[in-house]
Amino acid sequence: MLGETRRAKILEWLQEEGSARVRTLAEAFEVSEVTVRQDLERLEADGHIEREHGGAFLKSVPHQVRSMALQHQENLAAKQRIGRAAATLVGNGETLIFDSGSTTTEVAANLLQHRDMTVITNALNIALMLGATSGFEVHMTGGHFKAPTLSLSGERSADYFAGLFAQTLFLATAAIDVDAGLTFPALSDISVKRAMIAAADTVILVADSSKIGVRSFSSLGGLNLINTLVTDDGISAAHHAAIEAAGVKVIVA
Repeated sequence: MLGETRRAKILEWLQEEGSARVRTLAEAFEVSEVTVRQDLERLEADGHIEREHGGAFLKSVPHQVRSMALQHQENLAAKQRIGRAAATLVGNGETLIFDSGSTTTEVAANLLQHRDMTVITNALNIALMLGATSGFEVHMTGGHFKAPTLSLSGERSADYFAGLFAQTLFLATAAIDVDAGLTFPALSDISVKRAMIAAADTVILVADSSKIGVRSFSSLGGLNLINTLVTDDGISAAHHAAIEAAGVKVIVA
């Protein structure tokens, strides 16, 4: 991997995780710790991150967490349309799992009039939104805190789903590709998402069209993991056809 490409991937990792250790990044990208330190120096000089002993953290994290804002707010109008469309797939009295993310948050925001709902989530912002609403019983996972997604992650979060059952999971992804499947910038959420999928009868992926035909760093698995994709009208005809040919129902908002 060329240096510029690797630095872009490291920045994506930090935008997903909030922070990272030099050793972790060196192992993940299969380079020396010296190389990672040089990459972090460049990213710090560009104003994206701040280095600390043994690692680095995303510069925007303190303000973002204090304001309870999500890191990824691009394509918000499309995500709002997706949220409205996805919410129509839910009836009263259901048990739902919500993955963390800006698009899943839009789905949750469109369910506030539902009643007798049970929600399981690793997203603090979704738990606060729905937990303050009459008609919702909200359960949260454990795990370590991820600032950019205001979520709890890691093996403890994944373990929470053992023995649970939900009708529907609203799943988020960083990238979706017909061949590569669902991919993400970092590793910590992979086990959580797999546990969520195992606990749900139906998996609905909510992703704006900018994520389609793109590959990120780590793989969750193929398109066979999901039943439905809800996206926006920016999806190309070729991608629409290829994803449906893979057995996934595509809903365009």
